Amino acid sequence: MPTNKKDPSNGYEAVATELIAVRQQSRTGLARIHVGGRSLPQGASILDLGCGFGVPISQGLINDGFMIYGVDASSSLITECCRRFPDVHVACEAVEDSRFFDRTFDGVIAMGLLFLMSEDSQRDLIRRVRLALNSGGRFLFTSPAQSCTWTDILTGRESLSLGADAYKAIIADAGLTLVGEHSDEGDNHYYDTCRQ
Repeated sequence: MPTNKKDPSNGYEAVATELIAVRQQSRTGLARIHVGGRSLPQGASILDLGCGFGVPISQGLINDGFMIYGVDASSSLITECCRRFPDVHVACEAVEDSRFFDRTFDGVIAMGLLFLMSEDSQRDLIRRVRLALNSGGRFLFTSPAQSCTWTDILTGRESLSLGADAYKAIIADAGLTLVGEHSDEGDNHYYDTCRQ
């Protein structure tokens, strides 16, 4: 089952070096992030859940002029993120327990994260994100549109997508509005939501 309490990084600490090598030149998702960012004011604060080492998503948002806050449970990835982006506010902790939820943001993103968590943790996180959004704030996350499980290529751990119908119900129950669904060049499925 996703999210091992003994390893809040869900196996990514053990494969941090490999992940950095794989993602180093990746641009997957950047176009979608740029489009989503247009709905936010210049200089908006964005919380990147599962930010890893900040490439390419946080880096793209920084380049677009946003103030980024990142959280990831892998100490190796956070150390590399700090090295590359010393002005980014980061925390090495599980997103479920992040201190960043004590404040609010104009936007929250979770790329490649939710499906690493158990069903209950996914539901709880979406509710917490809603509370962390300013009025009009946006939450963008990825998970396959179909309900499925699969084995993560890097970590060998099980991943879990609840499927579009379940995510739409959770989004509505959390008090968020689904603005749209999108995909990118890597066939990642995006849920774009807004707090009214």
